[in-house]
Amino acid sequence: MAIERVGIVGFGLMGGGIAQVCAVHGYDVAVIDVGDDRVQRGHDTIRARLERDVARGRMTADTCERALGRITGTTNYEDLSTCDLVIEAAVEDMAAKRAVFQRLGTVTKPEAILASNTSSLPLSDMAAASGRPAQVIGLHFFNPPYALRLVEVVIPESTNQDTIDAAMVFCDTLDRVTVRVKDTPGFIVNRLLVPFIFDAIHLVESGTASAQDVDQACRIGLNHAMGPLGTADLIGLDTLLYISESMFEEYGEPRFKAPTSLRRMVALGHLGRKTGRGFFTYE
Repeated sequence: MAIERVGIVGFGLMGGGIAQVCAVHGYDVAVIDVGDDRVQRGHDTIRARLERDVARGRMTADTCERALGRITGTTNYEDLSTCDLVIEAAVEDMAAKRAVFQRLGTVTKPEAILASNTSSLPLSDMAAASGRPAQVIGLHFFNPPYALRLVEVVIPESTNQDTIDAAMVFCDTLDRVTVRVKDTPGFIVNRLLVPFIFDAIHLVESGTASAQDVDQACRIGLNHAMGPLGTADLIGLDTLLYISESMFEEYGEPRFKAPTSLRRMVALGHLGRKTGRGFFTYE
């Protein structure tokens, strides 16, 4: 099927970023969130990013305004009824995601594709909740979506070939680089990344090295653009904890068990960049 109108559930960091990518590439986008204040904040954030691109010469003012004009914010699920594809980008919690997919299965048109941006949770549970498992797929964009081109295309056993083909074409139109992966917790990147981050945390916990020196070693010695602890702060320490719990429950391997200091930081509300404090502090 041809995808022309895209819906996004969640106007936060990921949902807003995905909406921006879609709008810049010519798609009409409807983004839903729980309140008018969150919708307005999400739209304002996209405008600020696009206007910054204009100021830096990366985009014309006309392109910026046309992209913004393609984005509609809403608090009403019925406004997603005409979308050809809806991407869920809600909190990384299975109960919340199942509820979203159950609702989407009733309000969207029968042929619509339903996708999740989950970074770790099993798609099969969401597919079952939707009532249309053949049309459910994972499209895991990376943070921030407008800067990182990778999309993990997560394919549950129930997904039909038409859905896979349409999702791949859609990603191509967004100029994304795709990798296909079976529906397993953590997929490719997080299954490799999370234990790496946890090893870095253990180095700090044990007093072997400071957070600054761990990240410096990885940036210079491994040629990483960002160190593991800075990456954790960017992901969000609460999101990282959700991801690890999902993988530990599935695999039962100690390398996926969250370090004590990570749990304490999340309990204290030190979640990384989004709160201004994590392994590092941010203004």
